[in-house]
Amino acid sequence: MRTRLLEMLVQVVRTGSFTAAAQATHATQSTVSKAIQQLEQEVGAQLLERSVAPLRPTAAGEIVLAHAHSVLEDLKRMDEELAQLQGLQRGVLRLGLPPIGSARLFAPLFVTYRKRFAHIEIHLEEHGSRHLEQLLLAGEIELAATLLPVSEVLQSQFVFQSRLMAVLAVDHPLAHRAQIALAELADTPFIFFEAGFALNAQLQQACRLQGFEPQEATHSGQIDFVMALVAAGYGVAFLPEIMVQGRVQPQTRFVPLAPAEGTVWQLALVWPKKRQLSPAAQKWLALAQEQLNPEIGCNT
Repeated sequence: MRTRLLEMLVQVVRTGSFTAAAQATHATQSTVSKAIQQLEQEVGAQLLERSVAPLRPTAAGEIVLAHAHSVLEDLKRMDEELAQLQGLQRGVLRLGLPPIGSARLFAPLFVTYRKRFAHIEIHLEEHGSRHLEQLLLAGEIELAATLLPVSEVLQSQFVFQSRLMAVLAVDHPLAHRAQIALAELADTPFIFFEAGFALNAQLQQACRLQGFEPQEATHSGQIDFVMALVAAGYGVAFLPEIMVQGRVQPQTRFVPLAPAEGTVWQLALVWPKKRQLSPAAQKWLALAQEQLNPEIGCNT
């Protein structure tokens, strides 16, 4: 049984379709479909429920999938240990970053990391925090940036924090305040980010602590579109202060939330407690500690 077949099964289950799996593996849809058929022939059982969307594994598929994760993880660990033996002359860093905050925080780290470790490839996944945690636990990435708090099965290294800002239309009654208590926005619809963004759950919990349930106007994963909705008067959105720099526009105002539980955006690098980090990942952690921690004090 070739590892390539196992990789394709993992991708089909992760993405939910042959088409998406083909894109993820840089293969054709036909190649992925034939690979799954070949794997089913080798194990003598149907591995996928093809009558549902997204595709999901059968009982036999769950068994093969669990072993596939184990086999692929062992192979990745072998490559990482060999890279360590060669003093980081080659290797792969499988990293996950969220769309919010990554450009400002991590883009400079990519440049420095490449200069120091030119032969290390970075394979990047970009998703909301909760989806990144799922990829970590499945062994598909090794290290991820996510919002605190995190699951007890994950270990974390604090990276950065920033107060949350309310993004309001310029004609909103509270747009020119020095700061706003979250409860003062109870009558304004909230524009949340798409599912999987940990900031949504953080804001919802913060609202409950202040005695109200937020009205949900809509969800979007595109920050520019969220800003446009706010400017049009569709509702209020929230961004960490680090994200509003350079986004000043005449139609919107950024007003800090008054200090309270849930009004600070806290980012950490996380990884599974039971999994040893590769040398490449350890170097990324050290670089983040070196370059990002000096900024913490001025962004609390």
